[in-house]
Formats: sequence, structure tokens, C-alpha cells
Amino acid sequence: MPGDPQRSVTDKPHRGAGTSAVEVRRSPRRSRTVSAYREGDRTVVLIPARMSEAEERRWVGVMLDKLAAQESRSVLGDRELTERALRLSEQYFDGRARPSSVRWVTNQNTRWGSCTPSEGSIRLSHRLQGMPEYVVDYVLLHELAHLLVPGHGPRFWRLLEAYPRTERARGYLEGVVAADRLPHLPAAREE
Repeated sequence: MPGDPQRSVTDKPHRGAGTSAVEVRRSPRRSRTVSAYREGDRTVVLIPARMSEAEERRWVGVMLDKLAAQESRSVLGDRELTERALRLSEQYFDGRARPSSVRWVTNQNTRWGSCTPSEGSIRLSHRLQGMPEYVVDYVLLHELAHLLVPGHGPRFWRLLEAYPRTERARGYLEGVVAADRLPHLPAAREE
């Protein structure tokens, strides 16, 4: 049928493919983007029709790795989150910040975390789940620092200087906020 994507199931093993088959679908409507998803027991990779075989092989490997990484990310439970906060406190604050509880919450949509120093409780927004570890660690350290220093004065920021990825994590979070403010247009489904 005209306009249908060209399909091929590869029998060549790909890094990260495991035992599932990989189906590559070429689309003349796709000009630059590559995407992939799981469909039953196989992986479907969508590519532009004009892509060379070498580019196809490279992109199939990239997309298989990306899917594997997404699927391997596990969300920390509250207990693991508390253990992680305690490890970070030991590593960066000599164990001085001792939270009584650390948990995920779903009612924080305008902030990444919050802390009640008098109770020693830390709450992290569920929106952080799935973000890179260094970002979650930064937010945990930010809230742990509040157990030691109220406010965001020079003493507070000096504490956070101990974490080498502070600026990178802050930039990541600023990017997420900026992207959320962009107008969202419905995505066209390409196959």
C-alpha cells in the first residue's frame, strides 16, 4: 500500500536487544527523528526512509540501549529513599543531618522538595521519580541542608558546595521547569 512504512525484521543481534526480535519500520514521512517502543515480544524502531543501512544499525543500537536504560530505572521506595538520604548526609555533611523520615509525595507540583526541620521530615515531589540519580541526590542534599541551616543564605549554599554536581542538577531542574512552560502541541504519531 502506498505510504506504508517499509518493514524489516532484523536477524542480526543488536547490543541490548536480549532475545526479542527487532523490527525496523522506515517511513517517508519521518525526516530526522528516530523512536522505538516495545510491541509484544519485539522492539519496533521507527526511522526515516532515506537512512543508510549503517545509520540504521547505529540508531537501532542507540534506541535499544535507551529502552533498556528506561526499563532498568527503578523507583526508590520511601525506605530506600531514607537510606539514600542518610548515606548522602554521611558523605557530604559528616552525618550531621539526620532526617526522621524521607518520603515521596504527590501534592508538590510547584517545588521539588520540602523539609520540616522541627520534625526532621523531608518530602520529595513524585515528579523527581525517573530523573537522573544526581538530580534526586541534589534535591535530597538541599533538603538535608535545611535540617542544619534554615533559609538559603551563604551558609546554606556553602554546605551544598560539597556536592560536585550541584550546578549541573540545578541546570537540569531549571530546564525541566522551562520545558513545562512551553506551549504543548499535540504530537503527530508517525509510523
